Amino acid sequence: MRAPPPALRLSVQFASAAHRAELPRHRLARWVRAALRAGPAEPGLRDAASPDAAAEITLRFVTADESRELNRSYRGKDYATNVLTFDYQPWPPAADIVLCDAVVAREAAEQGKPMQAHYAHMVVHGVLHAMGWDHENEADAERMEAAERELLRTLGFADPYA
Repeated sequence: MRAPPPALRLSVQFASAAHRAELPRHRLARWVRAALRAGPAEPGLRDAASPDAAAEITLRFVTADESRELNRSYRGKDYATNVLTFDYQPWPPAADIVLCDAVVAREAAEQGKPMQAHYAHMVVHGVLHAMGWDHENEADAERMEAAERELLRTLGFADPYA
């Protein structure tokens, strides 16, 4: 059995309010807490952390212009992207997670998914990145995707990769 997730300090910012009504804080917090249950990519990090330390996560919802600028500035990629994670500490995680409303909505439509399901996936994906999970090679991608599938299943969402 996994250890319980750390306490959570969650900040939610809407630079773009396009989907604000569909993303109440309690729902976002539920998605973040679900992802925190997976723990850090390196399990030994959990053991070394102070048990009373809280995760500090900021979710920022932005326009395509802001997403593109951040992606260009920090990743050298000149396009808006669905989610960017700026991780400062893997456990307990401290991160800023930036989600682009236009990209998430477009991808949900293209993939025939409910927008809520895709937002949940992107939040879980961003929080896993904040804890050191990655998909740079096939083995890591398979491990991360399996964790996302299980976490989203526990939240009542279908397999995001189906």
